[in-house]
Amino acid sequence: MPPHDLLTAVRDQNPLVHCITNYVAMNIAANVVLVAGASPAMVHAAEEMAGFTPICSALTINIGTLSTPWFASMTEAATAANTHNIPWVLDPVAHFITDYRRGAAQTLLALRPAIVRGNASEIRALAGQAGAGKGADSRDSVTAAQGAAKALAVQFGTVVAITGPVDYLTDGNREAQVSGGSSLMPQVTALGCAQTALMGAYGATGPAFDAALAALAHFKVAGTAAAKLAHGPGSFQMHFLDALAAAQPADLAKVIG
Repeated sequence: MPPHDLLTAVRDQNPLVHCITNYVAMNIAANVVLVAGASPAMVHAAEEMAGFTPICSALTINIGTLSTPWFASMTEAATAANTHNIPWVLDPVAHFITDYRRGAAQTLLALRPAIVRGNASEIRALAGQAGAGKGADSRDSVTAAQGAAKALAVQFGTVVAITGPVDYLTDGNREAQVSGGSSLMPQVTALGCAQTALMGAYGATGPAFDAALAALAHFKVAGTAAAKLAHGPGSFQMHFLDALAAAQPADLAKVIG
């Protein structure tokens, strides 16, 4: 199945996506997953992981507002996902800013997610390279992080997506780039976190590389469409959700190439 056709699969199958994400991202991530055609669940108590994660079609983990209880939930959920062959996505938000956060990201990475999504500074730091990141914002170019992405993909058997003006994707052998979107996208908080959740929806319906590629394309298509109607970041978010819902597989195919 071509990557763009996974959008039809998401809408037909309505996969349940377990999203352990940060407080800032919960609402927009749930809406993004929902309008794309999947079903989001924001369950995060450690006591629920063993029972809930196995009934889901995919898991996404975002460490944006990390805490000791949430980290326990993340490791429990990732372990359960691996046991039950459920694909999961890691978003190592600003993992380089403290030792605690850095250690948590490395622990989760060692559990071998199907997909890792981050900005260029996050991906460079995850591979042990010095970067120029500031908090959750990237100060490195996507191009500068491509080598780090390939190294991580090979070492951990994962697909690595770097998001930016032109997204980059690799599994260590294959690679792809996706252009489009809008300069307004970084001005809407947690939109990148929401894309991680969307990758979970796609990951439930197809191979990790194709799933990540389709999710990247879906965001670029929606961003381009929303920018034509928006008057600023506030109205952009509204039009972006509408554009995600309206996007068709043929639209995704145009930016995937």
